Amino acid sequence: MKPLDPKLLRTAAPARRYVLLTAALGVITAALVIAQCLLIAHALAPVVDRTADLGDVTHLIGWLAVVLFARVVVSWCQERFGQRAGVEIVADLRAKVVDRAVRLGPRWLDRGHRTDVVTLATRGLDDLQPYLTRYLPQLLLAVTVTPGALMVVLGLDWVAAVIIAGTLPLIPLFMWLVGLVTQEATERRQRAMSRLGSQVLDLVAGIPTLRALRREHGPTQRVRDLSNAYRRSTMGTLRIAFLSGMVLELLTTLSVAIVAVAVGLRLVHGGLDLTTGLAVIMLAPEVYLPVRQIGTQFHASADGIAASAKAFEILETIPEDAAAARRISDNQPSGGRGNRAGRSRHSENSGPRSQVPPLMPSPDLTSATIVLDKVSVAVPGTARYAPHELSVRIEPGTVTVLAGANGAGKSTAVNAILGIISPTAGQIAVCPSETDAPPVDLADIDMATWQSQIAWLPQRPWMRPGTIAENVGFDPDELDPARAEEAAALTGLDEVLTSRQGWNTSIGTGGTGLSVGQRQRVALTRLLLTDKPLVIVDEPTAHLDEGLAEVVVATLTQLRDQGRTVIAITHRDDVTPLADTVVEVCDG
Repeated sequence: MKPLDPKLLRTAAPARRYVLLTAALGVITAALVIAQCLLIAHALAPVVDRTADLGDVTHLIGWLAVVLFARVVVSWCQERFGQRAGVEIVADLRAKVVDRAVRLGPRWLDRGHRTDVVTLATRGLDDLQPYLTRYLPQLLLAVTVTPGALMVVLGLDWVAAVIIAGTLPLIPLFMWLVGLVTQEATERRQRAMSRLGSQVLDLVAGIPTLRALRREHGPTQRVRDLSNAYRRSTMGTLRIAFLSGMVLELLTTLSVAIVAVAVGLRLVHGGLDLTTGLAVIMLAPEVYLPVRQIGTQFHASADGIAASAKAFEILETIPEDAAAARRISDNQPSGGRGNRAGRSRHSENSGPRSQVPPLMPSPDLTSATIVLDKVSVAVPGTARYAPHELSVRIEPGTVTVLAGANGAGKSTAVNAILGIISPTAGQIAVCPSETDAPPVDLADIDMATWQSQIAWLPQRPWMRPGTIAENVGFDPDELDPARAEEAAALTGLDEVLTSRQGWNTSIGTGGTGLSVGQRQRVALTRLLLTDKPLVIVDEPTAHLDEGLAEVVVATLTQLRDQGRTVIAITHRDDVTPLADTVVEVCDG
């Protein structure tokens, strides 16, 4: 990332406001620094020369106090607004990374990007705040205070100005050399952090299995090794930073000393008056200070620069899948599927957005027919398609079962219907109930209006922390309690409610506190209480005993009787008798 990357200004709106504010404060600081040095010189020199007493320079001392107070106020504003802007920018960038990852879709995440997203969404971008609050202000001071002070020195003493101008470029040169060394160390630390995050996530996800096998202490050494590697990498980066800071301090001190010696010799020989000499000697450190602080603060920004580069890499990822491209683009033109991804890239990277036609609202799925015409989805990294040339007509109010072997593409077909991915070949169309209305390509439908009509039950039902009532969407102010009790009785959830605290029974993250069967009953009740016209269930009877499987079948029967359209993925024959259509999904 550049010292002030335009990507950051384009991506995070708070960054633009912060940079403008910091630049304005930098100009004010430059004026105050120059005024302070000149006031001290003009107040001190006459007193030292005994051409004036303290009373004659009282007004200068008063103005000096005003300038010092103004510098304190400016510094306070810089610190306060810097901290606030740093939090806002990091939060804004973190939200954009998560949103982009969601829009790129699960397939992109499964290609090894999940850990990077988790790292950036948690601690990975925290190191960007020192860059924003310490490094960036010094960078802007370097382009305001340094040139301004140097121009004043040039007007006072051209010899000192030449010395400063000759030694000043040495600091950026050494900073560049230090940057070459620290870049590799910083990137190595970022990789160690990603590896540690991946290992910890895998360990947490597998704790129940490890405990069941009495192997929960096995990964301890591996996590300890990764932690030590991360610690060594961090300390190595800090060691380089401290050494580089010492080199810059030494270089700056020698440069100021050369200026002071030159001024002192001319003062002794009468070639320079005391007022000018004092002003030059006080301005010289102020010329070097912002540039020196950039080098000192560079190590604080190195980790943030590496993390932000990874964030921008995700934000600039061009999706290969047309559905992901459609989710990223606010508007998407209609037409054939063949060049859809290309049009998405064009709409995102070039051309005015007003030229892109808006998406169509979804037809009412209560009466619309969904048609899959020779739908094929390529398996990443292989020459296979799963599913391969899947064709099915899903009529409203019917039950359609997708059967087939593992890996045939049943879940992929459902993801295509949900709009999460796009078929590599073929078409998914929605036929409205109106006889004269033409079919609508799913790619041309606004996904928000489409997915708002779909209820989806995955193999592992999602549960949020809260109560059972919150998880099934039961609100006494909006839903008839009698209907909720009827749904609970059908799914067997009433037994759970009776033995616990009723609808106010607490549920932890991921359904903690409920058994697998009880979670399934909660999810089935949620399906019955929703009014979504299209219901999709993935392996609803898998890993369930015979009694609970019968509850699932009864729930699907109730959904069909309510006029809902049901799509079920299954390996077992429990649901097949309910089906109006059974489709064998094959790969190829």
